[in-house]
Amino acid sequence: MNTLVWLITIVLILAVANRYQLWRIAKPTSWPRLLMYHSIAPEAPTGMNTPPEVFEAQVAWLKKQGYHFCTVTELLANPATKKVAITFDDGFANNYHYAFPILQKYQAKATIYLAPQIADIDKLTSEHIQTMQASGLIEFGAHSVNHINLAQASAEQAQQEIQQSKQQIEQLTGQACVSFAYPFGRFNEQVVAWVQQAGFRSAVTTQKKIIANPQQQPLTIPRISTHGAMDKGQFYVAFSRGRYKF
Repeated sequence: MNTLVWLITIVLILAVANRYQLWRIAKPTSWPRLLMYHSIAPEAPTGMNTPPEVFEAQVAWLKKQGYHFCTVTELLANPATKKVAITFDDGFANNYHYAFPILQKYQAKATIYLAPQIADIDKLTSEHIQTMQASGLIEFGAHSVNHINLAQASAEQAQQEIQQSKQQIEQLTGQACVSFAYPFGRFNEQVVAWVQQAGFRSAVTTQKKIIANPQQQPLTIPRISTHGAMDKGQFYVAFSRGRYKF
């Protein structure tokens, strides 16, 4: 009976370790982190939406732990100890209404990747973008024009999506747009080459990972994905190890 209890205990421990990714080795705090978010709104928590109170708790924890908030461009320029880049994909209007006030409260910088003509979402307006730009807290990057899978598009369409998104965002912000995020995280060697040829100096992916030197692979930078239903423990596991099996 004792042997059976012992075996059951071991199985449970292993199951929990696998479920929470505890078998992964925590990465040094000196390694920079990039966090990926999308929508921030008082709606049901999902893989795409994080309630404002959850987002604020995470930002507050990062600040308490001594992390320095920076844009993706700043992180690559100076990946010093305890740097974190908060990123938002797509350009949801709620990034202005709910995330931006929290970023202002904690003086936390972030990078927002805009897909100017993305369908089916309430998008940031030019007024929102200009206000956020003026704060000095937000860097705006490109995310293609229509948020398409660039790896499956024709060469002509993919290049137009990349180049025109850069142009449109520079028109919206009045500043150079040098950061890119691959829509759906889809890319291949050719897409990476087109992004570089368009003049982007960095590009982020949806690969769930923490690396020591993102400046060594500036056009395929992994990020830590988040889920709106993460509790503090789950967020810590993801932030320290690179991913969380939600």
